[in-house]
Amino acid sequence: MQKKSLPTENSDALECAVAAIAAAMADLSRVKMLSALMDGRAWTATELSAAADVAPSTASGHLARLVEGKLIVCLSQGRHRYYRLAGHDVAELVEQIMGLSWSRIMPPETTASKSMREARTCYDHLAGTIAVQIYDFMQTENWLEPDGSALTVHGREQFLKLGIPVNTHSRRKACCACLDWSERRFHLGGEAGAALLIFLETKGWIQRVAGYREVVVTSAGKSAIRQHFSR
Repeated sequence: MQKKSLPTENSDALECAVAAIAAAMADLSRVKMLSALMDGRAWTATELSAAADVAPSTASGHLARLVEGKLIVCLSQGRHRYYRLAGHDVAELVEQIMGLSWSRIMPPETTASKSMREARTCYDHLAGTIAVQIYDFMQTENWLEPDGSALTVHGREQFLKLGIPVNTHSRRKACCACLDWSERRFHLGGEAGAALLIFLETKGWIQRVAGYREVVVTSAGKSAIRQHFSR
């Protein structure tokens, strides 16, 4: 059977779009900015220039390039301007590239702090060792479909039992298996992952570190996570 292919003009357009995204990311300062924005917050240009360790005038050019590449968006509030990732798909792309890059570093254990590997935000959901352990538990206990694309009926029941709201009308993915860059295994993303992060934070089981992606699991959180998310 002859293999079908895209029309040449469509293929060219797709390849150009891929090249444009790669070019927009192909700078260390811009990668540092994207990494900073992975905490899910909106940052000012001044904050991002500090994160990237470049002058504000240089940061402006990098931010313009990222906006042009549709990787970030600029939000105006009064006289202030803020930047954030353009969407969950961009966050997933950055996280997957981190995972691919992490495997190229030898030895990888020396390049990221223990706290960063243990628990951090991945845009609007939890990542790191703790998040991977929770995901593994959910898979084992049949809370998730085998590919992680949705909560099972049992999983929805368990979320509601814990007090985690489940939005069934969101246009976003109900949930997804997001590849964790430091663990190189999956943690929970999508709507369910975002709801889980908010729940853990509201309960006081985790605390965000201001200005960073790291998340601290409190003593109460460690006990609660063992109680609710381990066998």
